[in-house]
Amino acid sequence: MTRGSVVRAVARKDLAVEMGSRVVINQVAPFALVVMVMFAFALDNEGILSRVAPGLVWLATLFSMLVVVQRSFAVESADGALDALRVAGVDPVAIFLGKSVALMVQLFALEVLLVCTAFVLYGVEPSPAGWAEAFVTMVAATVGLGFVGTLYGGLAAGARGRETLLPLLLLPVVAPVLIGATRATEAAFGSGGASVSEGWPWIGLLAVFAVLFGAAGSAAFGPLVDE
Repeated sequence: MTRGSVVRAVARKDLAVEMGSRVVINQVAPFALVVMVMFAFALDNEGILSRVAPGLVWLATLFSMLVVVQRSFAVESADGALDALRVAGVDPVAIFLGKSVALMVQLFALEVLLVCTAFVLYGVEPSPAGWAEAFVTMVAATVGLGFVGTLYGGLAAGARGRETLLPLLLLPVVAPVLIGATRATEAAFGSGGASVSEGWPWIGLLAVFAVLFGAAGSAAFGPLVDE
């Protein structure tokens, strides 16, 4: 099989497991929505909510990502699927990319839900150009989060206490994504008087982050899983 075929097969397998279990639909998505609603009740001020909405969207995304990544690798560890792929000589780069794509699909769906929730609960009103910038921001941030989540999920998968280890490893690393995505989304939403043009440099930062972790993950995932 070619690398592209393996990537698609691994991604389809992970997504099929999710569709069968419906954990993202039945547990992660409601959790993310509850986080957004709790923020709305805690702040309880329309002006403040519209100003901080971009940061709340991405915080809820990161919290949800921890659950998705932990579950993905817990399933792999429980049934030995990842070990079986490695023993069979499957290209580790293809495994990394396939799992990353599956994670990206799930995260993007959550982000769409959260942005729509922010539109309803927080009163954000982007312009057409703002919606386009928000979409590009979501794509760039999702790619970076998918790569880094898969890399660190694989690193923590075999460790003792991985449930608490993963947040400690992952959250500091994704801080640039949180900052860049929040600033770009602020520009897209027009929060605090920001203009759409101010968001594009932050999107560039997100793209650089995605490229760096895509390359680093492709090189390091195999040795990490072998250990």
